[in-house]
Amino acid sequence: MFDKFAILDWIIISVYILFMLAVGLWMRKRASRSTEQYFTGGREMPWWLAGVSMVATTFAADTPLAVTGIVASDGIAGNWIWWNFMVSGMFTVFLYAKLWHRAGVITDVEFIELRYGGKPASILRGFRALYLAFPINCIILGWVTLGMSKVLEVMTGASSWKIIIILYGLTAIYIVVSGLWGVVVTDFLQFFIAMAGSIVLMFYAINEVGGMNGLMSGLIEQFGVDHHYLDFSPIGHPKILLSTALVWIGMQWWVSWYPGAEPGGGGYIAQRMFSTRSDKDAVKSTLFFNIAHYALRPWPWIIVALASLIVYPNIADPEKGYAMMMVDLLPAGLFGLLAVAFFSAFMSTVSTHLNWGASYVVNDFYARFIRPKDSFTEDTIAQRHYIMISRLATLLMMVVAIVVSYFFDSVKSGWEMILSLGAGTGLVFMLRWYWWRINAWSEISAMSAAFVGSLSAGYFGFEGFADKMIFTTIFTTIIWMTVTYVTQPENNDLLQNFYNKVKPAGPGWELFSDGKAESILPALVNVQLGVISVLGFLFGVGNLIFGNTAIGCVLFATALISIKYLVGRIGED
Repeated sequence: MFDKFAILDWIIISVYILFMLAVGLWMRKRASRSTEQYFTGGREMPWWLAGVSMVATTFAADTPLAVTGIVASDGIAGNWIWWNFMVSGMFTVFLYAKLWHRAGVITDVEFIELRYGGKPASILRGFRALYLAFPINCIILGWVTLGMSKVLEVMTGASSWKIIIILYGLTAIYIVVSGLWGVVVTDFLQFFIAMAGSIVLMFYAINEVGGMNGLMSGLIEQFGVDHHYLDFSPIGHPKILLSTALVWIGMQWWVSWYPGAEPGGGGYIAQRMFSTRSDKDAVKSTLFFNIAHYALRPWPWIIVALASLIVYPNIADPEKGYAMMMVDLLPAGLFGLLAVAFFSAFMSTVSTHLNWGASYVVNDFYARFIRPKDSFTEDTIAQRHYIMISRLATLLMMVVAIVVSYFFDSVKSGWEMILSLGAGTGLVFMLRWYWWRINAWSEISAMSAAFVGSLSAGYFGFEGFADKMIFTTIFTTIIWMTVTYVTQPENNDLLQNFYNKVKPAGPGWELFSDGKAESILPALVNVQLGVISVLGFLFGVGNLIFGNTAIGCVLFATALISIKYLVGRIGED
């Protein structure tokens, strides 16, 4: 069952597990002080630690496998299914990060009752807390677990579920004990282990196929001289429909809710922003995250994926090709390092989602509707009670997530399910910060319409991913815009208090700003420069890897100049 594992591999794995548990015990006292400490780290986190934690969370065990499946199906250009979210990410950096930090909430769902009022707001907060904590969060953990199960099946040659349960148990132990600080401290180590493992495997994969020249000639030999596996753009790609490419590039980033790339920020990205020390730190952490996530991290996965097409030309499940390269190419010690890298990637994502989901259950449902703080005689008693409920919620989500994972057979299908269910809601999440007229019914109607639209698209003949997205987005937008104008706006006093607290820029709050609102144009310029930076790094590195030195250097230099300017702008603000 574990024939591939040598003694050195077991030593490396054991040291890693002991470290994770030690961190949990080390952070126990700090996490037990209050729910704010448990879920936001007391808002004392340096920007670089919060930024690395964001990157580590989005690097799950499923991610390299999903990228491998995408490359096998559509080549490098297929990655635009998630690369497009770099635009949403830069909007979050320059338009929303400061606002989230100023809001002073513990979760992005708590924001609902800061922005909206009355019974619709309280119903929306309670519903969205449970909706995100269980069905959505557990669907995400389901495909993450599926990815890890595929890795373990290849590594051990046996059923993976016993190991999965053990890993969940270990993760739950240190998260239940240590809260967010345990998550981010372990994330920091997990990120560097996972990246080091990915880079090591990339070099072994390149060597296996005879270097980069061997990789390119091998692709030609297998797929013909006119193959498109190395194309960077999905436009004109013979295996990607034009409608799909246009949806990826022009629509998806602003219409769909997706974890880690929410339009307007949100989820665990917002949680990390809350945890930083200042507005500037919130901006710096999200800028680092977007550059590392979209520009620097993908290439080791992509190169291994391309090599796997040559080494395993007839594999039934291309997603498993990544794990098979680990098993077949790596010697003892390095194999243990890659095993730990996958354990790290898996556990960092699981730990964040369990802590993040528990924050909704406790802060936005239990403490809001079941056992409010004023029902306790002392605040310390309340905090101890809420932390206990947080730990129980964490364990419950762990069990549900393991069960949900049985229903997935493809990581990519999970991605597309979440994108489809949220199509059309993104614009509401973005505009609620910058337009006073958005109300609670706007958000309720958008969520409801997106759900109905995604399920009914097939009935009206919209079958493909792009067609469903376009139909659902148009349907959802018509519904929520109509509802916004036929329902009453929020109370003026509530809107004025919101503006005074958050101070959003632009003309959308001119009724409440006394003409003192900042211009939104500088932030929009920064967004464009941020996208240029990411694209420059991403395709600069890609061109250098494939021998296009001149183009690669120009793109890389453009990215460096853009990022230097942006960092200077952040320092001046």
